[in-house]
Amino acid sequence: MCQRAGLPKSTAMLTVDQARERAQTIVEQARRAGADAADAVFAADAALEVSVRLGKLEDVGRSESADLGLRVFVGKRSASVSTSDLSDTALATLVERAVAMAREAPEDDWAGLAPTERLLHGAPPLLDLDDTACGTAPPTPEALRDLALAAEAAALDVPGVTNSEGGGASAAQSVWALATSHGFAGAYSTTSYGVSASVLAGEGGGMQRDYAHHAARRRDKLDAAAAIGRQAGERAVRRLSPGRLTSGSMPIVFDPRVGGSLIGHLVGAIGGGAITRRTSFLLDALGSQILPSNLSVRDDPHRPHGLRSRPFDGEGLAVSPAAIVENGMLETWLLDSAAARQLGLEPTGHAARGIGGAPGVTTGNLYLDGGKVPLATLLAEVGEGVYVTELIGQGVNSVTGDYSRGAAGFRIVGGEIAEPVAEFTIAGNLKDMYRNMTAANDLVFRYGVNVPTLRVDGMTVAGG
Repeated sequence: MCQRAGLPKSTAMLTVDQARERAQTIVEQARRAGADAADAVFAADAALEVSVRLGKLEDVGRSESADLGLRVFVGKRSASVSTSDLSDTALATLVERAVAMAREAPEDDWAGLAPTERLLHGAPPLLDLDDTACGTAPPTPEALRDLALAAEAAALDVPGVTNSEGGGASAAQSVWALATSHGFAGAYSTTSYGVSASVLAGEGGGMQRDYAHHAARRRDKLDAAAAIGRQAGERAVRRLSPGRLTSGSMPIVFDPRVGGSLIGHLVGAIGGGAITRRTSFLLDALGSQILPSNLSVRDDPHRPHGLRSRPFDGEGLAVSPAAIVENGMLETWLLDSAAARQLGLEPTGHAARGIGGAPGVTTGNLYLDGGKVPLATLLAEVGEGVYVTELIGQGVNSVTGDYSRGAAGFRIVGGEIAEPVAEFTIAGNLKDMYRNMTAANDLVFRYGVNVPTLRVDGMTVAGG
């Protein structure tokens, strides 16, 4: 594992040390201007994207940005401002404006910086998030073009694929820094790479579309472009000539690429904002069983080269692997400092900070653990049901947990995946869905939220 010294030169990028110093400087200026406390975020990134269609280059785009956000406190009053103009004159004006705004803002008993004793001190963990630290050169536009072409070509080679929406490849580098007036200053850099393909199968009104995509922090962890394209083509062909479902109650099996959304709804329900506003369907669930006793939901922000790994949270607190749900029991809310103060609890190291505004919450690399059932067994136990590969719409009530989504996928017949089906709706309540969940043993880490194949018994299907 290599230690990061600094990002390659770019008109928008600074080294990690320079980014940290930029955030510290603006905090010091805010204190001199009359702020009782302050924190600042500096973020810069440079990205290169290439897209192709039907074997020809369509677009090459490069973007660079650098932004700074400042939050100041005057007593119990606070204000946040941000800018992409990093000139000395603009930053001096920004500081003056922020302090003036804070003096006029309403008081907030809960707002403020994180507890001093909880700040990360010492060297942050090495998470291998930036592969240029090990000498990997950024890819050229030609190299990305070749990846995109290879992905699309492999997809078009699949029998039954008739057209393409294109292939793409991308590479990006970023640096993120946070400084506070009570003793924290940290920064880290990341790289990310992606390859995708999206194609159509069939003809006329019976055409079906599907895609495949893979993203990774390190280039050597990225799936082969041809494999990504082939997967996109095979997925599109499998969806041809979909049938319709008869309405009724039946088991639903969620493919891993859509099953992660179920855990996403759980995260939204246990965030500090939802709990303090009392707008969560899990409002009274802390310390109670919400999943079967063999299942746990774990958060690992220290996973090497993880898509959501980070050495500290958006308030400068140390982050560490934790069980959000342990053996089915909900163990914690996800709290930034303001929500924690309002609830009389401690912040959990899940604060998320953007350039503007106050912190929210997020997780690191989240995954559902404990699945023991082989996929073939899980399907055999279903007998007759539906295997869902696509979810449509946003029909989830975060207050009641009522769940209703459009879907497409495949019929399960005799415990095996059979013909494609489309234009149906699946419905239930998330509390019941979580309790009636069975997990296969096919967990693979590919996304920010990773789950194995999931079966939820007793859902309602409304056929088209």
